[in-house]
Amino acid sequence: MDRPPLPPFTLETAVQKARMAEDAWNTRDPARVALAYTTDSRWRNRAEFLQGRDAIQAFLARKWARELEYRLIKELWAFRENRIAVRFAYEWHDDSGQWFRSYGNENWEFDEHGLMRLRIASINDLPIAEGERKYRWPLGRRPDEHPALTELGL
Repeated sequence: MDRPPLPPFTLETAVQKARMAEDAWNTRDPARVALAYTTDSRWRNRAEFLQGRDAIQAFLARKWARELEYRLIKELWAFRENRIAVRFAYEWHDDSGQWFRSYGNENWEFDEHGLMRLRIASINDLPIAEGERKYRWPLGRRPDEHPALTELGL
């Protein structure tokens, strides 16, 4: 099953792929998000190594049970053929109410069907005060008029 846009990527399709990933992750639906990856997809997320859609789905369920009110922005950094690099920042709070902004970079590699077969993520968490939050849209997709990372100075 194809998941367009397909490689080789152009600037337009790489930007589209990054926004589609952002939109999917902002649903916080592990089953939906996991469908963007090959059945044997390999991940490195911080210091955790995963393989396969089932492991990815379980990881995402754990993630969003801990990272409450999660809101994410991704921005294209670079692309070539079947690879895309993005930078991102997301805001969330834990069960004690402490807010965080998590910053990171991801390297993605896609198969010929547009499914991600490799994801390498490096992420750092910064505790922030509630008043320092920049992402205040209702949970779900970031509105088109909301500034992206560059416009926010992130």
